[in-house]
Amino acid sequence: MTPLDRFSGHAGLYAQYRIDYPADLYDFLMTYVTNRQMAWDCATGNGQVANVLADLFEQVEATDISETQLLLAVKKSNIHYQQSQAEHTPFSDHTFDLITVAQALHWFDINAFHQEVRRVAKPGATIAEWGYGLVKAGPDLDKLIVDFYRNRVGPYWDPQRVHIDNAYSSLPFPFADCQVKPFTIRRSWPLDRFLNYLRTWSAVRQYIHENEEDPVNDLGDVLKPLWGETERELTFPVFLRIGKVN
Repeated sequence: MTPLDRFSGHAGLYAQYRIDYPADLYDFLMTYVTNRQMAWDCATGNGQVANVLADLFEQVEATDISETQLLLAVKKSNIHYQQSQAEHTPFSDHTFDLITVAQALHWFDINAFHQEVRRVAKPGATIAEWGYGLVKAGPDLDKLIVDFYRNRVGPYWDPQRVHIDNAYSSLPFPFADCQVKPFTIRRSWPLDRFLNYLRTWSAVRQYIHENEEDPVNDLGDVLKPLWGETERELTFPVFLRIGKVN
């Protein structure tokens, strides 16, 4: 199975405008972790999760299939980046105390990935998989954003996007002590910042590729009189599942 790379072509936008995750998610995650020697952040992208884990673990290994993303990733002395598929890694057996994958699991061959997790995890290690759903910007804007998401760029999403909409509920998670927990990302953004975030969506990039026009521009024209010159309070629903590798 050839891995899908939907983000190398706009790695700069991705590094600048993608959101990061709330502190309470990491606080909760660490209650599951016994040892803090080695962590693996799989599909690290711009390294935003690896960056946090580097302050919590002695060493962080961070992998991605995109060389371009890795070149732009956050650098710290105890983070080692390398290009690798999620399902086949260069790591030794029983290496990691924690394995994380954020907003990427739906791109994987999940059974092969979980088999690799079992190989490289220490006995009793923690596996955490999470993602986030469609942004909410307020009752006056949400219908417009949903229409853009489902109708304007909806046909350009990969089929795997359904797993985000379903909060990974249809994907297997064959690990012990499983717990599912929601979190919320809260941001205050001006309109331009929000529109550039939308431009990181893989469906928007595919739309631009096929039609040679940016659909976000039209949405921006509609949103501008409603958004105004001030910042808007935005929320992103986060879904996390966590368990133990036995």
